[in-house]
Amino acid sequence: MSAVKEFKEFALRGNLIDMAVAFVMGGAFGKIVSGFIDGMVMPIVGKITAGVDFKSLKYVLSEEVRGVGGKIISPEASIKYGEFITIAIDFTLVAFVMFLLIKSINKMKKKQAAIPLPTPPPSEEQKLLAEIRDLLKK
Repeated sequence: MSAVKEFKEFALRGNLIDMAVAFVMGGAFGKIVSGFIDGMVMPIVGKITAGVDFKSLKYVLSEEVRGVGGKIISPEASIKYGEFITIAIDFTLVAFVMFLLIKSINKMKKKQAAIPLPTPPPSEEQKLLAEIRDLLKK
């Protein structure tokens, strides 16, 4: 089998396409959650913590150095732990929503599995074998 044909079969396989759609949807979902965190959750957290903006929290290791004309000679070196806190909250919410989503999907699958499928009527061959069995019992 040629490499092109193998690649075509691989690329068009249902699982790969489903996975690609999942990545695109995951990226969009991540943007929605980030927007929710930045626009709604973090301002509330900031209000609760006396107006602290978490994204601006940092530990400065060395200040920036500017030259005579105001040009930056050496940029500031800092540990931006506020951004880490925001990203950690973002991740926790995404993980929690994904947990709820998967939990609901599994619940729906269990309900689907609990519904018994109707048994198909016996085939002509099965009917004939049942008649033979019944005649042999007599």
